[in-house]
Amino acid sequence: MTDRRVAPGEVYRDPVYDGATDPTVVRDVDGGWWMFYTQRRATHPDPGPGVAWVHGSRIGVARGEDGYSWSYAGTLEPDTLEPGDAGLSLRAGALPAEIAETHWAPDVVRDDTVAGDRPRWRMYLTQIDGIPDRWDGHDRRIIEYVSDDLTHWERRGPLELGSDRVIDAAVARCPDGSWRLWFKDEAAGSVTRVAVSPDLDSWRLEGTAIGGRPHEGPYVFALGGWWWIITDEWRGIAVHRSSDAVEWVRQGGPENVILGDSGPPERGIQIGRHGSVVVTEDDARLYYFTHPWWDGSELGTSEDADARLSAVHVARLSVCDGTLLCAR
Repeated sequence: MTDRRVAPGEVYRDPVYDGATDPTVVRDVDGGWWMFYTQRRATHPDPGPGVAWVHGSRIGVARGEDGYSWSYAGTLEPDTLEPGDAGLSLRAGALPAEIAETHWAPDVVRDDTVAGDRPRWRMYLTQIDGIPDRWDGHDRRIIEYVSDDLTHWERRGPLELGSDRVIDAAVARCPDGSWRLWFKDEAAGSVTRVAVSPDLDSWRLEGTAIGGRPHEGPYVFALGGWWWIITDEWRGIAVHRSSDAVEWVRQGGPENVILGDSGPPERGIQIGRHGSVVVTEDDARLYYFTHPWWDGSELGTSEDADARLSAVHVARLSVCDGTLLCAR
């Protein structure tokens, strides 16, 4: 682990490359907490040029008992050295394998269409071939995996979503009984599009769910009698509300976001980015990441090594008079 200051409020940082981003958190049937996240290579000694350090990433895994204290469990590594068709398994090695493939932004959901004492889990993972050193010009696909134990994942294949620039999947079962998958389509101006499925086996494109300002990292959840979708606008997190998880209305005006406050780097408090929500019997928690020591520059060109570092934080969510409230 790098020797750096601890930012106020951080609950987890990646011990290998100090680049934990895009966290998704679930609870297993025994009450244990699991975090899956993009393990960016922020402190890799030779990451390559440009934004190669953001690519070549594995999915990191952390475990805990209360959702606040976490221990690193390892990375999800391909079962073979040939990328593309392999399943993934949790390995506790100190360093992830050097595989010429990029994994980003997992979403892990419990599949309640399968009966039995032990649930089946599905993971929707962004895959990019190779380790690009720039943001654009590379195919991006969402790959589905299934697991019975959150440790070994069988690959089912890419989803057909009408674009070769799709990332950041979010899946939920909606009030009409259908499953919906929201995702960022970079080829459509980096807005959130959506597909619908009756059974998690076949998907039909349903159009654009959230348009307007470019964004990424959609996540959908129910709380306080409403459905909510949050998206990362790189200046805070936008909030939209719905009664049916189909038609969405933005909370506040076009400039309104939550977790949009930031301060000088020495404070270590910066804007919230790509996250997920866990609703329990007692509360609702938004797990998100920040770059605590970010100086406001473009990360792809910044010469400040500390600006690349990231950490996972958690905020408390509540609903009052139909408004989603967020407290760090």
